[in-house]
Amino acid sequence: MTKTTKLAGHAFAVLLISSAIALSPTTAPPAQAGLFGGGFSGIVYDPTNHAENLLTAARSLEQINNQIAQLQNEAQMLVNQGRNLASLPYSSLAQLQSSVQQTQQLLNEAQRIAHDVATIDEAFTQDYGTSAAQGDFDAMIGGARERWLTSVAGFEDALKVQAGVVGNIETARTEMQALVGQSQAATGALQATQAGNQLLALQSQQISDLTAAITAQNRAHSLEAARTASAEAQARENLTRFLDYGDDYEPTTVRMFR
Repeated sequence: MTKTTKLAGHAFAVLLISSAIALSPTTAPPAQAGLFGGGFSGIVYDPTNHAENLLTAARSLEQINNQIAQLQNEAQMLVNQGRNLASLPYSSLAQLQSSVQQTQQLLNEAQRIAHDVATIDEAFTQDYGTSAAQGDFDAMIGGARERWLTSVAGFEDALKVQAGVVGNIETARTEMQALVGQSQAATGALQATQAGNQLLALQSQQISDLTAAITAQNRAHSLEAARTASAEAQARENLTRFLDYGDDYEPTTVRMFR
């Protein structure tokens, strides 16, 4: 038997008791003795008192019903609070971290010139720009070959990163579908909030992939542009050396044909 049923039964019992009291016979004062010296007692019914008793019982029943409704509302409020505090039973953090780590690993595997400021500064100081036009002819030929190999490696690295980003698209789609389902099936505010936060984390992972792909592609183009500029500097130096006859040169007349 539920608590509501018990309270309603008590209220009904109070109403019956009140009605019984109102309808119970009352002893009238002894009547004056008649001519024969006899007396009688009768039942006196007071309708005003009966109505007041019924009204009191009805008010008591109404008060009990209000208390029952209040208890039901409080119980429902506790249930709702429990749902709002329930944690989301799903987490995509491991998958998102794995995707980010794979992309980061591809960036760290950059060949020859890594994504590092000190490494880039050292390489351009020694092999690019005006440095490409220094040394003897054989040294310049070797430097040009090394720069060409670096440009080829940069394009290869960019393709690898792009392939990794494309591979993460399916993982992102699966996680997005799962998180949207969890959000729609959320039983409380906390679960809905946690699902929304994980969707934001998924979006951040996709932005990271996009940033990595753009970075790798721009790196390849930058290395190629630097190689072209270095080749131009080397060509100018070669031309200068070719046209420089030196201080010991003395022009003479040469007869080429008879």
